[in-house]
Amino acid sequence: MTREKIINGDDDDSWENEQDSVEESLNADPGLATAALAEDSNLRPSRLDEMIGQMDVKERLQIAIDAAKRRGESLGHILFDGPPGLGKTTFATVIPQEMNVPVEFLSGPVLKAPKDLIPCLTNLVAHQVLFIDEIHRIPKAVEEYLYTAMEDFRIDMVIGEGINARTHSFQLRPFTLIGATTRAGMLSGPLRDRFQIREHLGYYSHSELQQIIHRNATILKVKVEAEAAAEIAGRSRGTPRVANNRLRWIRDYAQSRANGLVSLEVARDAMRMVKIDELGLDHQDRSYLEVLIRICGGGPTGIETIAATMNVATDTLTDDVEPFLLRSELILRTPRGRVATPKAFSHLKLPPPPGPGADQKTLFD
Repeated sequence: MTREKIINGDDDDSWENEQDSVEESLNADPGLATAALAEDSNLRPSRLDEMIGQMDVKERLQIAIDAAKRRGESLGHILFDGPPGLGKTTFATVIPQEMNVPVEFLSGPVLKAPKDLIPCLTNLVAHQVLFIDEIHRIPKAVEEYLYTAMEDFRIDMVIGEGINARTHSFQLRPFTLIGATTRAGMLSGPLRDRFQIREHLGYYSHSELQQIIHRNATILKVKVEAEAAAEIAGRSRGTPRVANNRLRWIRDYAQSRANGLVSLEVARDAMRMVKIDELGLDHQDRSYLEVLIRICGGGPTGIETIAATMNVATDTLTDDVEPFLLRSELILRTPRGRVATPKAFSHLKLPPPPGPGADQKTLFD
């Protein structure tokens, strides 16, 4: 493929048509960061000091922000990685507020070719923040186009074709690129190395989640008792997004069944209705464990066998179900397959199976 085609995309499509398709994708794709931001904006903090949790990350970012403001420079490029729902997008909205600069949101899957990125880069004002969610999903050609933009604030464009083609270097205004990814390992080394600040976001403690629940309950105008907040926090998987979703459902349940007051009993009844147990496991999590224990004797069993039995895609189990089960010490991934731990048997109130399954005890004794 020629360099002109890399920059301009397919020859059959005009620039205007491609821009229209990009705008349609932004409007049609429900998974874009902008859609998530619009839905959750009322619960998102607007300043760093309003954020709860991630204290080490906040402290390091505050130092970098203060130093950049004193020098009158752009903040260094930042990469946030970690599981979904831990605050990557929230940080991306708070940092521009702290820097008093605008922010533009993009989604990695929408950037099909460099020409999708050029208008965003050339229209940035000085020190502006450009946020790319799911940055690991941008194509290689777009990624390579970011290299000079991030390092030298410059992009090279080819104008014309054939012997008349010439390269034009366009100087960009200094900006800050914030990337967010749930799979940092999928980023290439050259792209990772161009981020001056790299932060991994970890799971939240129960006390931090309780503070978040109380804060957001005030915003949602619902009264939550302390015991109920602790109960919700314990079933929220250490993730603020999950806690917010649980809180919204319990608010609806309380307003419909309990005159709007969220007591401990109301919280438990609401969770019971949507089949969220005391560990935070939902119906699909328990189905996984039941297949592994009841049908497969506790393992070791291949993930394909479990997926086929549940009639669920393998990727759904490995990406959505297993991470929390592993973190909760309910299963193990071994070279021979998945194995249920004694904690999983105990949680489902099942005795270790006889026969080969009884060998499970030797793995943990």
